[in-house]
Amino acid sequence: MFERQEIGDVVETAPVVVTIAAEEAGTVSADDRTVQEAWERVRRRLRAELGEDVFSSWFARLELAGIVGGVAYLTVPTRFLKSWLEAHYAERLRVNCIAELPAPSGVLLSVRQASRDAAPAPLAEAVIRSRAAAPAAAIPADAAKLVPMSAQGGEAEPVDVCGTTLDKRMSFQSFVVGKSNQLAFAAAERIAAAPAGQSPYNPLYLHAGVGLGKTHLLQAIAQEARRLGKRVAYFTADRFMYGFVAALKSQTALAFKEKLRGIDLLVVDDVQFIQGKSIQQEFGHTINALLDAGKQIVVAGDRLAGELEALDERIRSRLGGGLVVEVGELDEALRGKILATRLEALQGAHPNFQVSPDVVAYVARVVATNGRDLDGAANRLLAHATLSGQLVTLETAEAAIRDLVRTREPRRVKIEDIQKLVATRYNVSRADILSERRTAAVVKPRQIAMYLSKALTPRSLPEIGRRFGGRDHTTVLHAVRKIEKAISEDRSLHEEVDLLKRMLQE
Repeated sequence: MFERQEIGDVVETAPVVVTIAAEEAGTVSADDRTVQEAWERVRRRLRAELGEDVFSSWFARLELAGIVGGVAYLTVPTRFLKSWLEAHYAERLRVNCIAELPAPSGVLLSVRQASRDAAPAPLAEAVIRSRAAAPAAAIPADAAKLVPMSAQGGEAEPVDVCGTTLDKRMSFQSFVVGKSNQLAFAAAERIAAAPAGQSPYNPLYLHAGVGLGKTHLLQAIAQEARRLGKRVAYFTADRFMYGFVAALKSQTALAFKEKLRGIDLLVVDDVQFIQGKSIQQEFGHTINALLDAGKQIVVAGDRLAGELEALDERIRSRLGGGLVVEVGELDEALRGKILATRLEALQGAHPNFQVSPDVVAYVARVVATNGRDLDGAANRLLAHATLSGQLVTLETAEAAIRDLVRTREPRRVKIEDIQKLVATRYNVSRADILSERRTAAVVKPRQIAMYLSKALTPRSLPEIGRRFGGRDHTTVLHAVRKIEKAISEDRSLHEEVDLLKRMLQE
């Protein structure tokens, strides 16, 4: 992966191209069948993850044109569909293609040209039927029209050392600042502007839920630091894992490590997804080497570093030892500013698209989840206005964004919050709940807290046991079953536990 700086670059080695179309003689080669089967697995995964309605609406006409130089070329029939997929499903497409297709390093999406005289054959002129016949830098004829797929659908640009492509639109100038993110924004700007080796906050660890802007801040840091001449590597967790495994397979692990240790700034997004003992060890060694050399590290996750149970304890300790900043939930005022910014950008490309302040205020009030849903709301309003030719009113806006309002996500509950609330409710300390004490005054709230942790969080029984003083998963299972039985027999306890659930979820 790190031998080709980005998925849109010309590959130096002879590309491996797999044809989707049948051979001229009417037969399909074994390679063709392999790729067809892999593409069907991608489609099945998307259908299972998103549901039949979403898949039929947005993915039914998505086709795989071929795999060139490790890049999966996907095509759709319209520019609107291309824009929508780039804006909402880019990362999901990329992850699923990398998981199923034969060794792709990325995804490129384009609008296919339908022929009047024959059935559409996407990129047919670019299909190379033999590796031996391929020139050293063969690129599809339509490659100039293809834009690397990014999380926001903007123009992508490679980092200058190694890692993942950056989206130019994710800059400090385009980031909308409010009360919930102003501290994170200020720290990010300070780190990006600091001379190499002189950052006041190292490492910087940002944590937030989905769609609250942490990826935007990380990309802004990387782009501004590179503009100032620093050597930058930006990774998503899956990209780091893929790169390390690919380096091991190609026997270039030493070069991979040398590249990482020669940078000024390492940026890693979604660190909670880094898995595997050897990969975590290499990640930990990289962090230690860079910090010891005075190099800057910026990492983002979906929760506090100490709560990333799947990560090695030494990594968690290192990440928690620097500046830790939470990017909070978007308040209504900030949602309004973000939505207004998104609509203004859309109006630049569609001058006749107008949305009144009343509609902006309404959408910002009812779409209370995250920034990605606000992007979805803006695109839905644009689609309604352009496809129906009608003005956007409060009534049409309500209909256009109904699904976003209906699918509001519940509050993310943490095990620590459960322990604190239960301890306060039963007049014991959190230390008592985590201790080995077996008195009735402590055992009951401990078991209730374990039950609520299983009911309200996605944590496994072993993870819950570790968070309750290092207990075995069988202890947690016993507590869960005992409270389930008790609340089925005791009406007052049922109401009490139900009240605790509501308090935690509100």
